Amino acid sequence: MSASQSRFVKACKGLPVDRTPVWFMRQAGRYMAEYRAVRKQYSLIEICKKPEVAAEVTITAAEILGVDAAIIFADLLLPLEVMGLPFHFSPGEGPVIEQPIRTQADVERLRTDQAAELGYVSQAVRLVAKHFAERVPVIGFCGAPFTLASYMIEGGGSRHYIHTKKLMYSSPAAWDELLGKLVAVTAAYATEQVHAGADVIQVFDSWVGCLSVDDYRRYVLPRTTELVRQLQKTGAPVIYFGTDSATLLSSMQETGAEVIGLDWRIPLDEGWKILGNQGGVQGNLDPVTLFAGWKEIETRAQEILRRAAGKPGHIFNLGHGILPETPVDNVKALAKLVQEHSR
Repeated sequence: MSASQSRFVKACKGLPVDRTPVWFMRQAGRYMAEYRAVRKQYSLIEICKKPEVAAEVTITAAEILGVDAAIIFADLLLPLEVMGLPFHFSPGEGPVIEQPIRTQADVERLRTDQAAELGYVSQAVRLVAKHFAERVPVIGFCGAPFTLASYMIEGGGSRHYIHTKKLMYSSPAAWDELLGKLVAVTAAYATEQVHAGADVIQVFDSWVGCLSVDDYRRYVLPRTTELVRQLQKTGAPVIYFGTDSATLLSSMQETGAEVIGLDWRIPLDEGWKILGNQGGVQGNLDPVTLFAGWKEIETRAQEILRRAAGKPGHIFNLGHGILPETPVDNVKALAKLVQEHSR
């Protein structure tokens, strides 16, 4: 059986499977002792840029947890560097973009011709795909245009996205050019990951929930659709995930992505219903549940499976990434529970 015939890939395509596939966002991370040991030797960016190390981190996490898919270890912001926008991580602050984009001239200066310099990520994908062969499918990923643009404009994390929305509203042409450039780079980057052996691509729109439906449809949907369509030319299914996006689900579905990721703020069956029970859904346990006692975790996971009702196209996941300090044993036990309970 090839990885493209795995239950995870079949579920992404909405095909029936013998049980619900499960994997977790940020399954390789600080909550795992093995990852912390690697981080003692290398910074986050160094891990990303050393394919052997990125592959090792990816493989170790998937094997320890016994999940149905391995997501490549990389950082959302890597494409910014090849576009001419350096960034660094400051302790406790997260990513910092040294010279944020604020004007049309800033947008014009961004390059789109160096996506190939991100080849270290597809090299890591190649190593992971080779290691797992047919056993475990590999997920490649990229950031969505809106989320990457808002990092570039805000210069880091944000609560209100004032600079982002200001540019969007006052310079729609510059905004659209920025998103167009991001699509060019991320499409090339993620396509390379598929050529290297990724079976599925997840597009992360972590910040899109700050938008109204009208703003999403006007300023974001066209370019995001363009990205999804480009990626689908590879033949790999696309998972499109946003947080705080309950109001945006039916618009997000218009991108044509095969699977829509749901965060924990909406019950899984309600989210699926908004999508017309069409296509796949991924989710959606609150990551903080993993800090609770086992009984609580079990009850909530079973409730999600009950709401999915065994319909083809459900992939079990959290509603966002695993948090640092999460007890590893709870994550392992959750994967096992989903695999056994859903048979």
